[in-house]
Amino acid sequence: MAILCDQHMHSTYSGDAKSSMEDMILAAIDKGLKHITFTEHMDFGYPYLPGEEGMFELNTDAYLYNLLTMRAKYEDKIRICFGVELGMDLDEVRNNAIYAKSHEFDLIIASVHVVDKVDPYYPQYFEDKSEEEAYGLYFRRMYENLLKFENFDVLGHLDYIVRYGPNKDENYKYETYKDTIDNILKYLVEHEKGLEINTGGLRKGIKSVHPTLEILKKYKELGGEIVTIGSDAHSTATIASDFDKAEEALKECGFKYYSIIENRIAEYKKLS
Repeated sequence: MAILCDQHMHSTYSGDAKSSMEDMILAAIDKGLKHITFTEHMDFGYPYLPGEEGMFELNTDAYLYNLLTMRAKYEDKIRICFGVELGMDLDEVRNNAIYAKSHEFDLIIASVHVVDKVDPYYPQYFEDKSEEEAYGLYFRRMYENLLKFENFDVLGHLDYIVRYGPNKDENYKYETYKDTIDNILKYLVEHEKGLEINTGGLRKGIKSVHPTLEILKKYKELGGEIVTIGSDAHSTATIASDFDKAEEALKECGFKYYSIIENRIAEYKKLS
């Protein structure tokens, strides 16, 4: 496997993760990785269900302190970087802008987890919409968010929503949402932002990495070059999962390199 860096990982500093930071690090070392980036969740304004309040409100200072401690402890075995997965929300643009400047992150992943105050993870998002309407709204909100907030490095799991649709990706086609998705990709290229290949959907029964090969090919056609690879691991078992498929996707789409982002700067790594 040529890809030895996982740039989308969560420890128990994220409310939905199951493994401690040190356990994640040890598992990454055991799997032969040379570089990892923790990207703990920070979602301002998340619409919590009762009993879940604060799940995605990151204690960034505690997280950073532990990360620096672990970095020093394992510096001869693996490179450990400081990232965040920041949830984009049209009502939280100011909070996100302030937060993005609050620490010297290595990597900021911008993701959409909430649309009009509902997380598509929950079935109620789809209750009053056809699947096509639900997916289309998700992509439109993503593009609208990009126009409002630009202090990020990589767009995370572009078509995350298909993980949770009633039929997942059975009826999902890039061409159906081409106009909006192309606007998203053009924005990324014009603003020198990266696109993430996220393998987490494969564990949810999706047939392809996020995003699909058609979208990756379009990003490259438009001049996109910055592609990071992330497992979206929330436990030790899924670190670097399906990275062989991410590598295959990159090669099939004509990419010769993947990117590692550190200190907010992309470095290109040649595929085998």
